[in-house]
Amino acid sequence: MAYPYWLPLLLGFLSAVGPLSTDMYLPAFPAIETSLGIRMGSAQVTLATWFLGLAIGQITQGSLADRFGRRRPLIVATAIFTLANIGCALATDLTTLSIMRFLAALGGSASMVIPRAIVRDLSEGHAAARMMSKLILVSGVAPILAPTLGGLMLNYATWHWIFWFAVIYGAICCALVAYLLPDTLPPEKRVKQSLGRMVARYGDILSERTFLTHAMMGGSGMFAMFAFIGGSPGVFIDGMHLPPSLYAVMFSSCAIFFVIGSQLNPTLLQRLGSDRMLNLASRTFLVATIVLSSVAFITRLLPGGTQWWMILPPIMVMMGCQGFNMPNTTVGALQRHAAHAGTASALMGMTGFCLAAVSGLLVGQLSDGSARAIAVLGLIGAISANIANHYRRRGLVKA
Repeated sequence: MAYPYWLPLLLGFLSAVGPLSTDMYLPAFPAIETSLGIRMGSAQVTLATWFLGLAIGQITQGSLADRFGRRRPLIVATAIFTLANIGCALATDLTTLSIMRFLAALGGSASMVIPRAIVRDLSEGHAAARMMSKLILVSGVAPILAPTLGGLMLNYATWHWIFWFAVIYGAICCALVAYLLPDTLPPEKRVKQSLGRMVARYGDILSERTFLTHAMMGGSGMFAMFAFIGGSPGVFIDGMHLPPSLYAVMFSSCAIFFVIGSQLNPTLLQRLGSDRMLNLASRTFLVATIVLSSVAFITRLLPGGTQWWMILPPIMVMMGCQGFNMPNTTVGALQRHAAHAGTASALMGMTGFCLAAVSGLLVGQLSDGSARAIAVLGLIGAISANIANHYRRRGLVKA
């Protein structure tokens, strides 16, 4: 199906809601904890409620997108995201901030589910992977710029202004969807059915091996990636005493590797194919986390302890692997569900962000200022991804 040349840019701008809202306030964790009078590490609760909201929101947004089309649910959801961020900016205690983050995630989840469903509406196979990589290029700029922007804001203003920025971004998204976004799901293809049938459809999708193995590969990657995202402020700012501005540069360098991987993906995909690409990415992911774990545990015994430059290279490789992993697992999970792309996309997102929420809570509980918690959780994610990849390949052999 033909689509305007600017559509991937718009979908990427919408998809950036997730990484922008996740990454921009990471440098502010210590400032939030000081401002609200809470113990070190407590701010990670707001990250976990954000992930939980994304997981729950994506289930509902997928069904709404299949029933009412792609455009109307996005307009309502971006409005909710905008209003909830006003609540975040005005919050005076951890409970209120956590609740507002949860509500913001319910709205923001639509900007993560529905663009993937639109890609599936318009293309499939290698064409879908290429379009998904374009989308990731645009949305991937957010995790590169967001921590830097957040760190700069903290130099001149309080942490509250990070959420006021999110309010402005959400309002722009809402306006762009209302005035520019075409609805790629025509009325005759929209699914209208009972709650019981909807639940049964979720069960049908979850029981399909191709979807399940691809979703678990992508979710395992997110488990590892968000262990780093959630734990990095405590490690680099609190533990290694990096200023927020230098932390932002370090974080952005890891995000750049994610974007590089996503942009190399279409070219390598044509040469190697999806199967070999996923196999190579999952194995490299495992090697990177083994190296990270070794460095994190061994260097802490040295006189100077673990330094940031010692653990940065394996983290970069880990993030780069997710640039290959994410678009290919998404396309693989949705390839047999063209009629229910919104629902399948929602389940894919829910799987990933449930695992991200667990990862965020664990890294907060296990963090001791060192990189060991990030390393161990990253290794668990890599092992899980390789187990899922094993069963994915067994399914290909049987097919």
